[in-house]
Amino acid sequence: MALSIQFSERNTLYPNHIFLISSDSLPVEAGLLPDEEAYVNQQRQGAKKKDWIAINRYSGWIYIVFVKPEENASRRLEQCRRNAGNILGQLNASGTESACLKSFGAQTEEMLAFAEGMALANYQFLKYLKDSSEKQNSFKMLFVEQTPVLTAQMLSQLNIQIEATLWARDLVNEPLNKLNAVDLAQIISEKLRSVGGKAEIFNKKKIESLKMGGLLSVNLGSVDPPTFTILEWKPENAVNDQAVVLVGKGVVYDTGGMSLKPSNSMDTMKCDMSGSAAVAGAIYAAAKAKLPVYIIALVPATDNRVNGNAYVPGDIITMFDGTTVEVLNTDAEGRLILADALAYAKKFDPKLVINFATLTGAASRAIGHQGIVAMQVKAKEEFGQLSIAGDEVYERLVEFPMWDEYKEQIKSEIADLKNIGGPEAGMITAGKFLEHFTDYPFIHLDIAGPAFISKRDGYRSYGGTGVGVRLMFSFLNHMAEKK
Repeated sequence: MALSIQFSERNTLYPNHIFLISSDSLPVEAGLLPDEEAYVNQQRQGAKKKDWIAINRYSGWIYIVFVKPEENASRRLEQCRRNAGNILGQLNASGTESACLKSFGAQTEEMLAFAEGMALANYQFLKYLKDSSEKQNSFKMLFVEQTPVLTAQMLSQLNIQIEATLWARDLVNEPLNKLNAVDLAQIISEKLRSVGGKAEIFNKKKIESLKMGGLLSVNLGSVDPPTFTILEWKPENAVNDQAVVLVGKGVVYDTGGMSLKPSNSMDTMKCDMSGSAAVAGAIYAAAKAKLPVYIIALVPATDNRVNGNAYVPGDIITMFDGTTVEVLNTDAEGRLILADALAYAKKFDPKLVINFATLTGAASRAIGHQGIVAMQVKAKEEFGQLSIAGDEVYERLVEFPMWDEYKEQIKSEIADLKNIGGPEAGMITAGKFLEHFTDYPFIHLDIAGPAFISKRDGYRSYGGTGVGVRLMFSFLNHMAEKK
């Protein structure tokens, strides 16, 4: 059950309180008893002074949270989220069901970040546990004190952003036997339609008629058909005539194909469709929030498996746009299905295309799960705006170059391109491969590092993180506001 965030009601007594304080001194209005104040001050002394202190009044808990006067707003808000996640853990451990969040000098953005951290940290994926009710978190409701600055619209948008992120986590955490390419297409289409968006699913026959050779080749080893889903949110008051197109990799499971992965590298490969979850979550959030932004999301989907008909190293395939590709590694399959989608995106004459994919191990090795490997072509200004959004939600972008020298590594002697480069800069050569299929402002985001984590990291739970949803929702909000 997702954590509900709503405004507190006046004259209502709440047993548990969280006080967000912007200064080092305790406000008189907090109503702490003298011995409680002494305890808090004692915990704030020395080099290891605590950012937050819990007080058990037996009838309820009081949490005193001090917001660090950090000049860097991005780190300050992230600390609010992380403190919230830590406190949430203690609230669940004590069986607490609700609390009221109150500001003592804290900024509105800090209140929202704290509430967001609690909600994201409270996520659980328990649907396949026989006795899931026994493991469900106790905490269900966060009441937030309303202020003249903290509006109902802000709280509504926060709840939408959280809902979409947690839905994306659910999609990533689903195993292949519960979510194949057809299932994924149907689920994301129905979800968007439920909030007024449009969706169209291309079946295998349609994909064959379009000659999407990348998607069809990766699918050859599967008994399940591929899908190609077009999601659209086009409000009448859209600020952009040309669509912002989001493209998400939808490899619902990746064995590596004939270039088979080692077993321990295959364990988490249900997460190889995290890009599709990100774009589906982002367009859903935009539609539910009624953002005045014209958005299209493209999701090519299949699993990458092995059987007698699977494509093999040495094959030459013809892509949707006619480009021929020499396949040298069937585990470099994501770029093949994305290339067809990126070429198809030209049909929309897009303002900007942003690609999300768990594309390369090289990206994960380069920066781990702390950020997103990013590249851009003809989109310097838009990339700057996306980076600002990334800092705000702490899904930070690390820009890598797209120099033409890297394209030399993917030239083939017998085809237009080969699907892998050399042993170095694999995340960049993958980006250069994708660039070949674009002629518009293009941003490529390799989310291989942060998309799926092996242990909890603050408010990011084990498994799918839903990375990309909050990033895009922030970016699209700024786009609407700027206009």
